[in-house]
Amino acid sequence: MHKVIYDTDPGVDDAMALLFLHRHPDIDLIGITTVFGNASIDTTTRNALFLKREWGISAPVARGASQTIDPDRQDIGWPTFIHGDDGLGNIGVPETIDLPEDGRSAHRFIIDTVRAHPGEVTLVAVGRMTNLALALREDPDIIGLVRQVVVMGGAFDVSGNVTPAAEANIHGDPEAADLVFTAPWKVVIVGLDVTMKTMMTRDFLAGMAASGRADIKLLANISQFYIDFYKDRAGREGMAVHDSCAGVYVVAPELFATRSGGVRVVCGGIADGQTIQKAEDRHFGPSAWDGLPSQLVCIDVQPEGVLNVIRAALVDGKRL
Repeated sequence: MHKVIYDTDPGVDDAMALLFLHRHPDIDLIGITTVFGNASIDTTTRNALFLKREWGISAPVARGASQTIDPDRQDIGWPTFIHGDDGLGNIGVPETIDLPEDGRSAHRFIIDTVRAHPGEVTLVAVGRMTNLALALREDPDIIGLVRQVVVMGGAFDVSGNVTPAAEANIHGDPEAADLVFTAPWKVVIVGLDVTMKTMMTRDFLAGMAASGRADIKLLANISQFYIDFYKDRAGREGMAVHDSCAGVYVVAPELFATRSGGVRVVCGGIADGQTIQKAEDRHFGPSAWDGLPSQLVCIDVQPEGVLNVIRAALVDGKRL
């Protein structure tokens, strides 16, 4: 079993990944931590509680960061044209949810849980890296206690999706991402290089919903606004399952090709948020790239295999 803390900013594709982590038989979802990003921290936390209630998830929800790790960074607003005004595809999520939050901040929850399960916890982070960076600052010794960190974010050999240089999660808090990627723990980065190849069509989603499961029907309703965005803005038939790719990596890493090497994030300027990897087989003169931990970047994927893993977990609660 993989003990997982899911750090998220729900978010439509975040919702699918949450249901995947909840339903997969090899994953023990032990915590949900929220961060601002696809919506405000109030909205993303409300959405996490809503999905917890609707899907019968037992994991506690801890409220996380509401601003970047550098408080002087300018707020860039919420992508309501992608995720809707309520963050979940404008399905009409109630303003309040009758469930309590965990009393700790998200980064404190991460620290406490990792220390309670040394060497066992995988952090699956699919929003801005702010909570993880705050945890590292407060208790850097958790670096040696985390099993691995699987991040959805970045764009390495492809263009970004919020600027030509940057992917949204990294662009939203570049300083936090740079802290996370340069810390000496095991990080796997599942970015646009593979997630934009992993498209789920409306028909595929409808086929899963045809199983009659109420949780998948809700997910299908949440996802329609997102699918429409891809069709209207990008001319794509279907939606990229960005965050679910990170979840699938945890249980089926063989579906991904990776490249190892140090990773840095550009902080400032026109390339703000750009992710750059120094591949291990490249050698340069003395520079700020020296001494970095080697991290894994996903550079290719078997999209059909990823979709089949998602379908097996969501529909049947099974592994492939």
